[in-house]
Amino acid sequence: MSLSQENQLTGIGTVQWEDEGFIFEAEDSAERKAFLEMLEAEGNGNGSNIKEGTIVNGKVSKITSDYVIVDIGHKSEGEIPVGEFKKNEEGKIAINEGDDVEVYLDRFEDDQGAMVVSFERAEMLRAWDRVAACYESDQTVEGTVISRVKGGLSVDIGVKAFLPGSQVDLRPLRNLDKILGTKMEFKIIKFNKKRGNIVLSRRVLLEQDREQLRSQTLDNLEEGTKLKGIVKNITDYGAFVDLGGIDGLLHITDMSWGRINHPSEIFEVGQEVDVVVLNYDQSRQRVSLGFKQLLEDPWKIAAANYPVEKRTHGVVVSLTDYGAFVELEDGIEGLIHVSEMSWSKRVKHPSKVVQIGDDVDVVVLAIDSENRRISLGMKQIEPNPWEIVQGKYQIGDVIRGKIRNLTDFGMFVGIEDGIDGLIHISDVSWTDRLKHPGDKFKKGDEVEAKILQIDPEAERFTLGIKQLTDDPFTKAAADLPVGAKGKGKVTKITEFGAFIELAPGIEGLIHRSELDVNDSKPSDVVKVDEEVEFIVLASDVEERKFNLSRKAFQQNLDADSLKQYISTVAEPKGIFAEAFTKAEEESK
Repeated sequence: MSLSQENQLTGIGTVQWEDEGFIFEAEDSAERKAFLEMLEAEGNGNGSNIKEGTIVNGKVSKITSDYVIVDIGHKSEGEIPVGEFKKNEEGKIAINEGDDVEVYLDRFEDDQGAMVVSFERAEMLRAWDRVAACYESDQTVEGTVISRVKGGLSVDIGVKAFLPGSQVDLRPLRNLDKILGTKMEFKIIKFNKKRGNIVLSRRVLLEQDREQLRSQTLDNLEEGTKLKGIVKNITDYGAFVDLGGIDGLLHITDMSWGRINHPSEIFEVGQEVDVVVLNYDQSRQRVSLGFKQLLEDPWKIAAANYPVEKRTHGVVVSLTDYGAFVELEDGIEGLIHVSEMSWSKRVKHPSKVVQIGDDVDVVVLAIDSENRRISLGMKQIEPNPWEIVQGKYQIGDVIRGKIRNLTDFGMFVGIEDGIDGLIHISDVSWTDRLKHPGDKFKKGDEVEAKILQIDPEAERFTLGIKQLTDDPFTKAAADLPVGAKGKGKVTKITEFGAFIELAPGIEGLIHRSELDVNDSKPSDVVKVDEEVEFIVLASDVEERKFNLSRKAFQQNLDADSLKQYISTVAEPKGIFAEAFTKAEEESK
């Protein structure tokens, strides 16, 4: 009500006032007293409808460097610090003298008699009213994230409101600092004006949007459909892609035709990707996605791109005990078996030749597109040294070389770079019985040997030292034919008989049955180093054995009788051959 104070008391006992053009009058009685009390209550005794603690209209009458002077129609004007007003881009307050402005009237007079008004508080109260209206009508509000606070974020929606961390997104964000300064839409989920408490949620709005998208996506979801999605999460076995309200799994095996160790090699969280639906289980609402299926399978044209004998190159991507896998292009890998890495070296493990990440030149040896396999070779890049050796050397040639390695079964002698020849322990000497080549040779010794065999396919180069001289056993067999008499020294005595030295390194066996007519124990008949006379019953150059008889010599048989005796008891493959072998084993 607008009260006019120009003519409050026009006569004795009456009070008049004007309201919207009408004149009101009351008797000077209880009626007059009640009106005066009302007037004082509503206008604080000043005859105005302006109340303390409310927002009132005013006009900017003057602007100084420190204050904005506002006239609200009271006997005095209010001073508002310029800091309460927003500034423009030039740094000046966005208000001018003569502008209408709403301010909050705190008090008509303070202790100093000055009016207390505030533009900032008026703005805040209007903001609270707007927020209250939005909350009651279930509308959204727009605000700017201004700072981090305990448990979440502080948001300016005209007044400060709290956004819990759990309500920022559909999933809790690890780094809330990323959205500082961002303007967003929010839903008010708690509002208490008295306590100054406002709680916001962005997640509620996102869930509503997600549900809408989900419904639309499900309507169009079927096998073979191509979609765009956003990578939401990455695991060791794949990536989860948001298709719009529903997530699909892109398994690591469906990401690339080639080899990948982890999905993060190709994708990252937040990345937009094109995918194709491989399978949709409507009952369980599970979606399997593919990425590599959008590209042509490289194995379809692999046979044309990688024919046998083609020379190409690739990168070593994996090592196993049996070889190295080489990536020729995305999705195409071939295996270099350890046997195809070197012509001359015996590769025990591929890591001795190549490492993961190495660029290597290879030759295609075989391809099986159906089973997605390619066999590769490294050694085929270089000439086959075994073919060179075969053209350079002939069986029977005598060569010299240094011993590169000693083993239980023989020793390896260097022939050419990377190619060794083997001298088996049995080919070291005609007569010496070596238990180990190291008993007579050492690594680095230079030896002379004869070439016995060259086999490029089996990669074998066989040498012999003893073959440099004639076989003394052949000579001994010629000097001591069957039926010949001889004399030799006892070298060993065994349960089966006694060994007699016929020539240096050559021995014959007198079986116990041929030592004495009484068939006594060998040790009772002869002694080591004793010289005995004998007759040759049999010899076998191939088996390197002589069968002898002391008994036949003692009987002094004539030629015919001796021939009959030999044919009866000394068949070369008979009892004496077996006894010879057993006696040899016993003597070792």
